[in-house]
Amino acid sequence: MKITDVSTTVLSYPHAPPIQDATIPTPPEGSGGRTQLFVHIKTDEGVEGLGIGQGSPGVREVIESGLKDLLIGQDPFDIERLWNDMFWQVRGYGRKGIAFCAISAVDIGLWDLKAKAFNVPLFKLLGPYRDSVPIYGSGGWTNFNEQELVKEMTDYVQEGIPRVKMKVGKDFGQSEREDIQRLAAVRRAVGDDVAVYIDANNGYYAKQAIYMAKEFEQYQVGWFEEPLLADDIRGLAEVRQAINIPLATGEHEYTKYGFRELIAGGAVDIVQPDVGRVGGITEWMKVAHMAHGFNLPVAPHAVQLVHLHLACATPNLKVVEYMNTALAGDRIWYTEFPQQKDGMWSPFYDKPGLGLELSPEAVERWRVQG
Repeated sequence: MKITDVSTTVLSYPHAPPIQDATIPTPPEGSGGRTQLFVHIKTDEGVEGLGIGQGSPGVREVIESGLKDLLIGQDPFDIERLWNDMFWQVRGYGRKGIAFCAISAVDIGLWDLKAKAFNVPLFKLLGPYRDSVPIYGSGGWTNFNEQELVKEMTDYVQEGIPRVKMKVGKDFGQSEREDIQRLAAVRRAVGDDVAVYIDANNGYYAKQAIYMAKEFEQYQVGWFEEPLLADDIRGLAEVRQAINIPLATGEHEYTKYGFRELIAGGAVDIVQPDVGRVGGITEWMKVAHMAHGFNLPVAPHAVQLVHLHLACATPNLKVVEYMNTALAGDRIWYTEFPQQKDGMWSPFYDKPGLGLELSPEAVERWRVQG
């Protein structure tokens, strides 16, 4: 089997409401929408892989101009070699960031293709540890007022999901009292039997994060996510040592090398690789195994329909992120996808690969010409 073509599709739905976290500036009036990039890897035997990536500026160009020619004519099963070739191809301009988002999207497509070629769901190809995973309802954006915040969190609970996550660090960490009040309102609303996680999206400084963690403790917080700038590994380690709440981070880290520094630096309790950034499925699995070697749990960030498969093959999984904002796009992009039940989620058993197919109507209506 040989790769004959690599192409991309970008879909953009303009009607989704805007979101804001600690370090996203206030969205302009009339902004919002959701954008997703897809990679199509075709072969001479008719098997086609579907990759999923970020619609961020530049990602599509790296795939089309920097990676496509490298892949055509190659055996799509040679995933480790192809990953290594792509890694060195972008070494001069992309050891992190956009280029790795591009590699990640292609790598996801190669794994989807391989599972389809063997006619098995991706999680079966990876070697499952379980066939169903726990999820948490994620959101709680800082542009929600308190009533909207509480409604989203309680809606998740009413759907049978006993874990939720909300944002703190509002206004780049400048609204400390409001952060505490919003957390208190959520805890009152969901009761004591629901796990509550908080996410500061890099919004605090080290001493501030330590002080805020002590305030947050009284509300039985399950983890404190990204309290500091993701690159401040030393600061994260200081915060982790000083607080009682488990520290979660990693969504903005790239490759096994970045996670090696994060873990060895004592800067994380719950490891959060993002398959759309870290280097795709190939690198994500290595990071998960590395975390296991340090006896640390994994709780992947976003990209939930891909992570659903990877999580099934991860013994040290803690929980999978399940986001309303992602669901808004998923319902448009795909013909169908698995549904959660009572806070547990399983991939399709009878669909090969990721089990996802783009909706022709969505492609026709929301396609961005590139």
